[in-house]
Amino acid sequence: MIDYAQRHVRFGWWSLLVFATAGLVLETLHGFKVRAYLDVSNETRRLMWTLAHAHGTLLAVVHVIFGLTVRGARDLSGRDLRPISSALMGASVLLPGGFFLGGIAFYSGDPGFGILLVPFGAVLLLAAVFLIARATGETVVRR
Repeated sequence: MIDYAQRHVRFGWWSLLVFATAGLVLETLHGFKVRAYLDVSNETRRLMWTLAHAHGTLLAVVHVIFGLTVRGARDLSGRDLRPISSALMGASVLLPGGFFLGGIAFYSGDPGFGILLVPFGAVLLLAAVFLIARATGETVVRR
């Protein structure tokens, strides 16, 4: 059986490292006044990459919290955990990934086609949060 608690705690900490590093890179681009990042004509890139960093960091923390929740509430069944895990992993790739790709190439101030991944990631995140809330609610009732 998959240890979902360990999987999400590990994924969360590694994701936090990746997105904190991305934040440091963005700050470095800002600090060195890199035109490809700071010029007014690149405002869309700056916004998209900032959103990718912020969403990725937040989702990394959500993974750690979910892993600790699973560890603390052993009553959650594997039936509940598999779809939650899949949705949360998908959201963690699609949301920040869509924002990042949307900032690579953009058109007249509009983000690139990568932004089309964001709504799918958002739906997966909402599904995961709903399933977590429902599963933890069932756990409390069973006790």
